[in-house]
Amino acid sequence: MTQTNSESQQPILPLTLPGILLGVGLGGFFDGIFLHQLLQWHHMFSSKITVDTVQGLQMNTLGDGVFHTVTWISVLVGLYILYSRVTESRRKVWGSSVLWAWILSGWGYFNVVEGILDHQILGLHHVRSGPNQLAWDMSFLALGVILLVIGRLIRSKAKPVAQTLAHA
Repeated sequence: MTQTNSESQQPILPLTLPGILLGVGLGGFFDGIFLHQLLQWHHMFSSKITVDTVQGLQMNTLGDGVFHTVTWISVLVGLYILYSRVTESRRKVWGSSVLWAWILSGWGYFNVVEGILDHQILGLHHVRSGPNQLAWDMSFLALGVILLVIGRLIRSKAKPVAQTLAHA
């Protein structure tokens, strides 16, 4: 069932998928750039493969590279889907709080899934290893939940973007 804008009875532009993909990719970029590279708190497999040897660092760097490739592809696919759905007034869509709410939600989904799967279930790495690693991991998960809640709150108050901005 297609949602419509009650004021004009025009179908609403679906921004959910591109927004989530962009959020997942941007959240991954933040994690990879800040936590992996700048702060060097962890690498992709640092709880399983030591970074204290050249071979271990090489394997972790390869894992980081694969991780960055996946986040990059997520952003590219999100942009492609968004671009294919919007043919006019692109500036209006980029300024839409609905799109940005979905991007925040995508980042939140990234944190929750990555935090549960990689940090807790697989134990590939932790946000920051050491005596307080559980607190760091739980903070990462909490940030994900907060981003999901903020995204939901913004979407509940946001004005939808009409389908007239997309091609038929």
